[in-house]
Amino acid sequence: MTRTTALTLAMAAGLAALAAAWPAGLSKAQQTGHQHHAQPTQPAQTAKRQVPPRGALVYFHYPLDGISVSERFTVRIGLKEMGVAPAGVTTPVTGHHHLLIDVDSIAPDQPIPADYNHIHLGNGQTEVVVTLPKGRHTLQLLLGDHAHVPHDPPVMSQKIRINVR
Repeated sequence: MTRTTALTLAMAAGLAALAAAWPAGLSKAQQTGHQHHAQPTQPAQTAKRQVPPRGALVYFHYPLDGISVSERFTVRIGLKEMGVAPAGVTTPVTGHHHLLIDVDSIAPDQPIPADYNHIHLGNGQTEVVVTLPKGRHTLQLLLGDHAHVPHDPPVMSQKIRINVR
């Protein structure tokens, strides 16, 4: 057996094992970590919302309220009293971040939408590079559980205002 054949067989075996371990009920996009366009397949009504620990807090390290930023900037996120885990992972007392851009309100008992205004950091990221058009914008952070549903009560930052120059 050639080295190339052995490597190919080893990779195929690894992929087969990985495919067998995929979490049930997740779309292919969610399984590969591409939550920007994926929606949870489980309806929120059937899932009990998770209760966060007392004192759980999500906040902005950067940007801060009222500052001016360039069109392309990095949002850095802090979290207290909870941990960060990728979407689909059901570890207790964890969640993953969502950045809400120019969003007035959300339905706290429904999965967080995935679109331009609702950025999912479904791989467990604690920062994201954002490009926004010039002008005033609002930003808010919201922690979602394994299925993108906010906790009960929601772990949500204060809404901040930024000016893109």
